[in-house]
Amino acid sequence: MRDHETIPYSLAALPSEESVARARAMRDRLKVRRTCRYFSDAPVPREVIEAAIEAAGTAPNGANHQPWHFAVISSPEKKRAIREAAEAEERRFYGTDGENPKASEEWLGALKDLGTDEDKPFLETAPYLIVVFAQRKGGIEEDGQTQNYYVNESVGIACGMLITTLHEAGLATLTHTPSPMGFLREACQRPEWEKPLMIVVVGHPAKDATVPAHALKKKSLSQIASWL
Repeated sequence: MRDHETIPYSLAALPSEESVARARAMRDRLKVRRTCRYFSDAPVPREVIEAAIEAAGTAPNGANHQPWHFAVISSPEKKRAIREAAEAEERRFYGTDGENPKASEEWLGALKDLGTDEDKPFLETAPYLIVVFAQRKGGIEEDGQTQNYYVNESVGIACGMLITTLHEAGLATLTHTPSPMGFLREACQRPEWEKPLMIVVVGHPAKDATVPAHALKKKSLSQIASWL
């Protein structure tokens, strides 16, 4: 029984062969996506970023409250300030500030093959930083009071759609999660009921960009899926 307002919905029926072909084509495009840590400062049209955020905004979410905000940073001064604050947290994480590292030896060992460290020049070099906020309250009207639901799940799906769209547009991305991230709320002038979730760095890869060989190791279909 439908006791709420509805509108018709349908999808064009595809022949099985075309459906399989489309799925495999998308799989193959996404299989070459890589997390990039070496960016060019070549400009990116603002319209690309706008379209990617609009795509992310169509993600499924709890109660249709759409509990996300995307703060787009392109100002060199703002990017520099974010880099400085992020690197300060990273030095504490890696223990290069003269204190014991916040990260465990096991965690640092897991990162070794990826070559990450406290230096984050990409936060200044890339043309755009998209700081993604999860709205714990606000509802669809963003009143700052209405409870939102399944916030992390909703925003996580939206981030996946954002990154997929940016990749489809020929751009490289990096998800950066300094911890803690409270400084991003102040830097982006966002309210206290919004939680910064990640920075998505966006741009073209540098001419000499590389990715860790370890990143090419992917689990097989039999490892990540089961058929019941």
